[in-house]
Amino acid sequence: MINKLYLDDLTIGDIFVNNDSYEVTEEEIIAFAKQYDPQVFHTDPEKAKETFFNGLASSGWLTAAISMHLTAKAFPIAEGLIGANADLKWPSATRVGDELTIDITIVDIVPSKSKPQQGIVTYETVTKNQHQEIRQICRANILVFRRPTE
Repeated sequence: MINKLYLDDLTIGDIFVNNDSYEVTEEEIIAFAKQYDPQVFHTDPEKAKETFFNGLASSGWLTAAISMHLTAKAFPIAEGLIGANADLKWPSATRVGDELTIDITIVDIVPSKSKPQQGIVTYETVTKNQHQEIRQICRANILVFRRPTE
């Protein structure tokens, strides 16, 4: 059983690594794009060769969803990852066969002055493939609660 993390358990500079990886398939890229991001460079491997991407590229939103899946497994915040906001960057396209992994670093912790049982934690998630090529950088703020007093 994974111990749930509270505000009191976190320190700026803490690093969380998901030892799992997630392999991205052509079928998943196309299916996701057809439903949520229907652009030719995400949906048609042949036509995608004639685009900026020179081949099929995952939607950044699929990369974000996969990264969130890995984050939820590696970063067991009590009460869940309650998002306040996020800044996403996709420095390079996720491709078929990429095996994505993440590293999470705590960047800032701001306890609430008006609600002492909670605070805002800023963390950065870097998503890389098996060649250590960065596919996504996400800096997010989440609401985190203090450990309940008994």
